[in-house]
Amino acid sequence: MDLELSGRSALVTGSYRGTGAGAAAVLAGEGARVWVHGFEAEATERAAEAIRETGGDARPVVGDIRTDAGAAEVAATVGDLDILVNNYGVAEGGSWESGTDDWIDIYQKNVLSGVRLVQAFSPGMKARGWGRILLVSTVGYARPNSRMPHYYASKSALVNMTVSLAKELAHTGITVNCVSPGIVATDEIRERFTRRAEKHGEPSDWASVERSVARDFMPNPAGIVGTPEDVGNLVAFLCSDRARYVNGANLRIDGGAADCVQ
Repeated sequence: MDLELSGRSALVTGSYRGTGAGAAAVLAGEGARVWVHGFEAEATERAAEAIRETGGDARPVVGDIRTDAGAAEVAATVGDLDILVNNYGVAEGGSWESGTDDWIDIYQKNVLSGVRLVQAFSPGMKARGWGRILLVSTVGYARPNSRMPHYYASKSALVNMTVSLAKELAHTGITVNCVSPGIVATDEIRERFTRRAEKHGEPSDWASVERSVARDFMPNPAGIVGTPEDVGNLVAFLCSDRARYVNGANLRIDGGAADCVQ
């Protein structure tokens, strides 16, 4: 299916690695001009170069979107934008005994980083009558753990914000949606569970490890662990006119692992 993204410009935050890199690669493969965002020049350029090597149009942009000044710097570099994928976020340790500084810090990273860029880019989208804004949450919004409550709260905020922003941008030609992945086979996840298998004397090839993860760690009916590109495929679809009637939605992509309904 041709998603007809040629000529569109896209920014994927935190796309220098992991799920964001997968989304950026798929968008570029669909013809979009993609801004690969990171916090350090070398890693960001390396990720952009990997996309260019496959024939995609990728450009690096470096800036600390956890601050007002850094977000403004990114916005100034990027200029006009059609697609904003607020992918950047972190899962950091914490508990109910953690100080409120931890809560404020993770909201700066997981929530306000996206708010800043929405404020920067949505006026231009409105003026041109077309735009796509995506927020990336986690399936944990529906099944939070007792640990890392600040993380789950921040990710749940994104689901709520999606509906509010869709209403704010009604009748402008901009759609706003949220994607909530389950466990994703990023390099870090592969390495983590491969080491775990080796430690327990279990088969450590990825096919075996994947079956174990999908059976025991995060069971799901699909019996697989999604890849960054799997998430990227959903992101690219939502960014296209093929998904013009999808708005204000939160879409889980977790192989069916969620044990709570929306």
